[in-house]
Amino acid sequence: MRVLLVEDEPDLGAAIKRVLHQESYVVDWVVDGIMAWEYLESQFTLYRLAIIDWLLPSLSGLELVKFLRQKNSALPVLMLTAKDSMADKVMGLDAGADDYLVKPFGMPELLARLRALQRRSPEIQPQQLQVGNLILDYGTNTICFINKNQDRQVINLTHKEFVLLEYFLRHPHQILSRDQILAQLWELDAEPISNVVAAQIRLLRRKLGASGGGDLIETIYGLGYRFNPVDK
Repeated sequence: MRVLLVEDEPDLGAAIKRVLHQESYVVDWVVDGIMAWEYLESQFTLYRLAIIDWLLPSLSGLELVKFLRQKNSALPVLMLTAKDSMADKVMGLDAGADDYLVKPFGMPELLARLRALQRRSPEIQPQQLQVGNLILDYGTNTICFINKNQDRQVINLTHKEFVLLEYFLRHPHQILSRDQILAQLWELDAEPISNVVAAQIRLLRRKLGASGGGDLIETIYGLGYRFNPVDK
């Protein structure tokens, strides 16, 4: 799941990003409201959650959330702030924030609130995603492969393999280019090596192949890759 983190405190931003990475989130971290708005406009459909600090340079988090809601965006927003009065909380929620977390806070509480936002918006990420004979489990970061005999085999995936396979499952029969895949698996400021997509797909095919599903991902030379699901 891709998250936009908008936090101008370097230590806090780095700590949040590190914890989110450990929980298998893909995180784009920006430090001011104007840059955050540019990210949201250019990659609007990529983000599933946003964590936005109230006090930001250029454009405040409050204004940023208002802009989002004026654009009719339903993106779930967790607002971070040192403002702890009831009036401030009401102002933040009325502006369009879905939840409010007062600094300082513990990382377990941050993660719990993100999970709660996902539960309130089940269309963002269900517990499982099934396409054809593959079942992706978000709770365990595993894939279940159902073979011709209806036997189920659990395949353990790395974080990148999990995100990659999820992207394919959400776009069956579509040709996905290398650049599209890069945009899903890596943060916007990352500089992955040139053959990293091919390498990740090779590793994923190897794991699927061990269970009989090695031919599910097709290479379309010169264009990209296509996931061809098989009915159970």
